[in-house]
Amino acid sequence: MAFKDVLLTLTSYPEPTPVSIVNDAVSIAAALRAHLAAISCEVHVEVPGNFLAKAIIDIPGIAAHETAKSRKNAKDLLAAFEAAAAKSGVTHETIFEKCATHRTPTLLVYYARLRDLTIMPVPESYDLWCAEEIIFESGRPTLILPTVPRSRPFQLDTVGVAWDFSRTATRAVSDALPLFDKAKKVRVVIVTNEKSFDSKHSPEELAKNLAHHGIDVVLDEVDAEGRPIGEVLEAYVLSRGIDLLVMGAYGQSRWREVVLGGATRSLLLKPPVPVFFSR
Repeated sequence: MAFKDVLLTLTSYPEPTPVSIVNDAVSIAAALRAHLAAISCEVHVEVPGNFLAKAIIDIPGIAAHETAKSRKNAKDLLAAFEAAAAKSGVTHETIFEKCATHRTPTLLVYYARLRDLTIMPVPESYDLWCAEEIIFESGRPTLILPTVPRSRPFQLDTVGVAWDFSRTATRAVSDALPLFDKAKKVRVVIVTNEKSFDSKHSPEELAKNLAHHGIDVVLDEVDAEGRPIGEVLEAYVLSRGIDLLVMGAYGQSRWREVVLGGATRSLLLKPPVPVFFSR
């Protein structure tokens, strides 16, 4: 199934999402020929304090000021999105919501569950929770975009796949089939001397499976050489000219706190190219 209904999340507080993310998301929607909905929230900042603190430093006034800041950022981002989408001829819609800060991740998950794909910028420390919730709770794939402005519009020439024969990687490959159909080349990378897997059925069997979908695959092996897997994958995508990396999102939930795997956290927080995560 093609990606026809895509969601873009735009952070309004405490710092707004860079406009470069808007432009990249519109380019991706254009490449996918998808409808793109952008959502941004006016967050209601909750500032704790006792009666004396309220009387001395006017906490309600500070909260109102910060909420107004969030509202302006959200409106400005949605206006920039509308202009970019209209210019590119991408069918689109804007969604403006209001919610308390702590409710934002849950709200975004609800919207993400009703879209084929969610696009997000690289999360800062204050919205990492949002990214984790969407990746692990939406049941849909998530595309993380670097915030560094691109030198050219997004292109889907070469897609890379991080493959280790795990259930998570398998889910990612299945979810990414619409991207493979759009790409000119698909490269599957297997990192050796990092973990063991059943080589009798992988990765050549994966290439045969994708061939039945009309997808030609190049298989690459890279020796970890003792390096962290995130570092290995970063070097790989840069050396092969990968436009987008597909990988499974590893992690587990402990008392509602998501503990991310090393490669997942590394590429979520510092992706060298757009990264397609699936859970």
